[in-house]
Amino acid sequence: MKTVQISLNSIDKVKSFVNAITQYEFDFDLISGRYVIDAKSIMGIFSLDLSKPIDLAIHAESNVDEIMETLKPYLI
Repeated sequence: MKTVQISLNSIDKVKSFVNAITQYEFDFDLISGRYVIDAKSIMGIFSLDLSKPIDLAIHAESNVDEIMETLKPYLI
């Protein structure tokens, strides 16, 4: 598992982020304070405070470099 910080400060960013990670079969969790939600859930993402950076936990054993490349526009 790898954890990175991301920023999803606009509706368009949230939509493109979800579209980008749904192509992977791995699990992704967003962690904001005491809340942990499925990063592939648009409704779940909008329940978080998007004005602050969010931790993204990537539960992948392989393709981590490819995933990190996909996530570049959202990384802080």
